[in-house]
Amino acid sequence: MQPKDAAAGDIVIAGAGLAGLATALGLHRKGVRSLVLESSPSLRASGFAFTTWKNAFRALDALGVGDKIRKQHLQALALRVISSDTGQIVREADLTRTGKGGPNEIRCVRRDLLLQALEEELPKGTIRYSSKIVSVEEDGDIKVLQLADGSVLRAKVLIGCDGVNSVVAKWLGLAKPSYSGRSAARGLAHYPDGHGFEPKFLQFIGHGFRSGMLPCNETDIYWFFTWTPSEHDKGVDESEAKMKQFVLDKLRGSKVPEEALAVVVRSEMSDVLAAPLRFRPPLSLATASISKGNVSVAGDALHPMTPDLGQGGCSALEDGVVLARCLGEALVGKGGGGAEKERIEAGLREYARIRRWRSVELIATAYTVGFIQQSNNAVVRFLRDRFLSGVLAGRLLKMGDYDCGTLRN
Repeated sequence: MQPKDAAAGDIVIAGAGLAGLATALGLHRKGVRSLVLESSPSLRASGFAFTTWKNAFRALDALGVGDKIRKQHLQALALRVISSDTGQIVREADLTRTGKGGPNEIRCVRRDLLLQALEEELPKGTIRYSSKIVSVEEDGDIKVLQLADGSVLRAKVLIGCDGVNSVVAKWLGLAKPSYSGRSAARGLAHYPDGHGFEPKFLQFIGHGFRSGMLPCNETDIYWFFTWTPSEHDKGVDESEAKMKQFVLDKLRGSKVPEEALAVVVRSEMSDVLAAPLRFRPPLSLATASISKGNVSVAGDALHPMTPDLGQGGCSALEDGVVLARCLGEALVGKGGGGAEKERIEAGLREYARIRRWRSVELIATAYTVGFIQQSNNAVVRFLRDRFLSGVLAGRLLKMGDYDCGTLRN
């Protein structure tokens, strides 16, 4: 049975998503124990899958689970960008080519499999489910956490990985995430006998939306669709059936090939999600308190962004490795001299220093790329299809070539 209360010496991590579990596993590899609080009764895998670029696999390798995830997912061989207005290919890129940091590596990873892989590496009892933080109070240097079930936890260190609506980010005073004016639907098509698609990332841009599809493995294909809602779209998110039909109608009204339509048609109704896209204003992070004393944030609690770079999940894994390295070194006594309290605060400040401008760049770039790719403006469309498609593809690869380092300094 899991403990009802945590001792004052515990590191408490709010949220068992990618950032939370990556941080907990990184700390575990450093010999530091933590307690992860998850508001749901089990691991959540909302979003079904996400594109993992080289930076994500560098982080997964640092955590010791990279090869396991590679074996479960296909390597994407090429990126093909197609204009939804004309049906013409505006850009095709080899995703396996060698860059400055070696060969590229892009796979579409199922969230449930990755979360399970991270969880399996953690000591039993690390995650406490059905535990939602509703408020944070202070008792000297200790953070007192009030939970929804009425229990109270005392934490020496508090790490918020509790998503876009983070209670911890609010306590730190971070700017409230803004609505981008766009929404997204996501789905997963399952082919028990194999889908037969090549491992290529197909992306459709223009005509007022941005869509794409990419095989995860031999039986699953992940797809997404982003658009700018209007008054005519009211009610489309009332049910999975309406959302799916809305996406199909939009795709059929443009120059999207039948193979892409077939994937959406194949998706089960329960496998379709829709959500507004939000982001934290990037300039607000330039001077924000990403860490304050013994409290910090990671993942969507730090840098919620639009999905146009495919870097939300990847950067959460980066956060976990960097945070575990900085905090772990402080807690095992290698983060400089002084008392443990000062070392912890210095470690979290170093983490904030490393992640601040990376977060700013990712949020701003994702927003810009999404605006250009989805735009239906004639001038933007002309420039995008004739001149900018190569620049945007290059930017995707560059953002995915980041190296967060290992768990050792």
